[in-house]
Amino acid sequence: MVYLTRRERFNAAHKLWVDSWSDERNREVFGKCANKNWHGHNYDLFVTVKGKPDPVTGFIVDVKQLSELIKSVITDKVDHSNLNLDVDFIPDGMQPTTENLVIQFWKQLEPRLEGCQLHSIRLHETENIYAEYFGE
Repeated sequence: MVYLTRRERFNAAHKLWVDSWSDERNREVFGKCANKNWHGHNYDLFVTVKGKPDPVTGFIVDVKQLSELIKSVITDKVDHSNLNLDVDFIPDGMQPTTENLVIQFWKQLEPRLEGCQLHSIRLHETENIYAEYFGE
């Protein structure tokens, strides 16, 4: 089995906030992410697929086609967006944390892959924080 990873980048804003909590409780739990005026990140998205290389092309997937798929179902929708308000596949009221985003990205991408299998989605929110999801 061969594993191949494609990186895409996007920028987006979000806010982590629970309406039923006080301002103080939101700031206590979410810190700077509870900024009422939103805040943004420069995200790095890593999509890893797995499969056996084609005997003729040597590819498990054409990475150009993989990039186009990732862009059409994920990054074109989230890039320069407000993750709390603008993205149709993020459920209303769901906290747009890195942890929740990798799950939603998986749901968008996995059923559309052909010729390979989705292995993991890794999303870097900052250089020190990332989440990785294997479809469990």
